[in-house]
Amino acid sequence: MAIEDRPKPDQSDQQNQHQQQERGQEQQPQEQGSGLWSALRPLLLRLHFYAGVLIAPFLLVAAVSGLLYSLSFQAEKIVYAHELEVPAGGAALPLSEQIDAARAAHPEGTVTEVWPAPAENRTTRVLLSTPDVPDDRSLAVFVNPYDAEVRGELTSYGSSGALPLRTWVDELHRDLHLGEFGRNYSELTASWLWVVALGGLALWFGRRRTRRRDLVVPAKGQAKGRTRTLNRHGALGLCAVLGLVALSATGLTWSQHAGGNIGELKAQLGGATPVVDATLAGGTPSGGGHEGHGGSASGQTHGRDDSHSDSHSGGHGGGHGSADIGVDRALEIARGQGIDGGQLAVTLPVDGQGYVVKETDAQLPVHLDSVAVDPTDGKVVDEVAFADYPLLAKLTRFGIDAHMGVFLGLPNQLALAALMVATVLLIVWGYRMWWLRRPTKGRALSFGRPLPRGAWRKAPPLLLVPLAAATAAVGWFVPLLGLSLLVFLVLDVGIGRLARARRANSSD
Repeated sequence: MAIEDRPKPDQSDQQNQHQQQERGQEQQPQEQGSGLWSALRPLLLRLHFYAGVLIAPFLLVAAVSGLLYSLSFQAEKIVYAHELEVPAGGAALPLSEQIDAARAAHPEGTVTEVWPAPAENRTTRVLLSTPDVPDDRSLAVFVNPYDAEVRGELTSYGSSGALPLRTWVDELHRDLHLGEFGRNYSELTASWLWVVALGGLALWFGRRRTRRRDLVVPAKGQAKGRTRTLNRHGALGLCAVLGLVALSATGLTWSQHAGGNIGELKAQLGGATPVVDATLAGGTPSGGGHEGHGGSASGQTHGRDDSHSDSHSGGHGGGHGSADIGVDRALEIARGQGIDGGQLAVTLPVDGQGYVVKETDAQLPVHLDSVAVDPTDGKVVDEVAFADYPLLAKLTRFGIDAHMGVFLGLPNQLALAALMVATVLLIVWGYRMWWLRRPTKGRALSFGRPLPRGAWRKAPPLLLVPLAAATAAVGWFVPLLGLSLLVFLVLDVGIGRLARARRANSSD
């Protein structure tokens, strides 16, 4: 993913000699072929240059914040160890008693969901909606499953139950803490990341080499300077390109503008994620939520009624106005249906809805099955097995969970961290190459220049027409990509006209 251009001739004698040596080292692998590639390469170079210079700052912010996010999972375990961990005891108390303890600690709240302790040394997490907590978050009360001691409470967000530390980093990565307006930054980044990555891949493979190993291992013995930086940039980009494209694609799925288009396309292709329906007779159908940051672990969300009372009969659901089998019985019935993974979430009933018990273990082997149970008689209302998901829905689930660092747990998080470090290096090396191409003679401060304009005029119509049509289609489907590309073109035309005017004035 190199930002390439020919060195300028107006250098000092010593630097010019050094750059001529570099040019001699690069000339052989950079010989341009004929035909389609010779016409396409200048266009890719110019696009890669503009994207590298103008979009790279956004990519750098996304990479640094993404690195912090990937490390926040383990940091959370340390910072919130008191709330998350307990000494392993004997038999756990009934889940209803643990819910009672959380409700007693916060009588102003309404219990909406409970996560039974996933391991012998972990606490049960009871989620409540309270007047002081925003609607897109819950108050998580951590209860010792052996004696119902309340270990603490923290604000919880998202399908993975992000606590305040990870939530803060997640919002930094997603919108820079600027709300809906800030989401444009992350969507712009995701929109261009795949273009920069694939364009750089094409440029890197388009260089002629005497040895294939030079694709992935920078040649030794090169002089310091642009050539060595270019080879490092390209070799590392080749190793990272698949991960970068995957991050771009999954990031776009929950973006403001392109996300809707992607959702519609996925639905038309039969890849919509199935959602368990907990609607009881005469109730309001439950809606599905979008996967991703803040979504449900199994691709669904369940409405909650903050106004319903805490009164209950025989259980802890309340709000349905009749007998309740209780949360423990609902969980027992769900386990009998095969919902027996180590990580579970139980959504309590609201008006017209039953219990929903779902597996939330996104690590291999994946456990994301779910069932809905009628709170009056314990009948299974609906069930959805992950094995029955359409292939496209499964791939979407895997991709989004990998983007969020929960698919494979710690290995996933370490891979994300390595990918973010690689992205930072690629950006730094790209800017360094731009800096090394700057003219130094007679100027105190200057920057490298892009390739000469007019490359598109040399492209044959058989290439230019379909390329323009494809660009327009992609720009419509990914709106921020199309708008920013249009801005690039306007900027480029303006700079070109200004340069011509200066040359005309200097010649007079």
